[in-house]
Amino acid sequence: MIRKTLRIKSELGLHARAAAKLVKLTSQFESDIKLSRLNVEEQVDAKSILGILLMAAAKGTEIEVMIDGKDEEMAMEAVVGLVNDRFGEEQ
Repeated sequence: MIRKTLRIKSELGLHARAAAKLVKLTSQFESDIKLSRLNVEEQVDAKSILGILLMAAAKGTEIEVMIDGKDEEMAMEAVVGLVNDRFGEEQ
């Protein structure tokens, strides 16, 4: 299992369109991918749009990404890239 802390940089936070992009990306991997707000025990499945939206991660929120499985390193690289790219949005 690998873990990484990321900060949401998108002006709109982790809103519906960004969450949909994250679900589409994470669903391509076999690994189990979980997200949580930093210092919060409750985890959500990164392949569930509802779970992601319920995190209510606004701009500046730190999230922890936890990935476990045989393609975990590739999955982490992809998730980090998407978050750091502000989910492909201009803002």
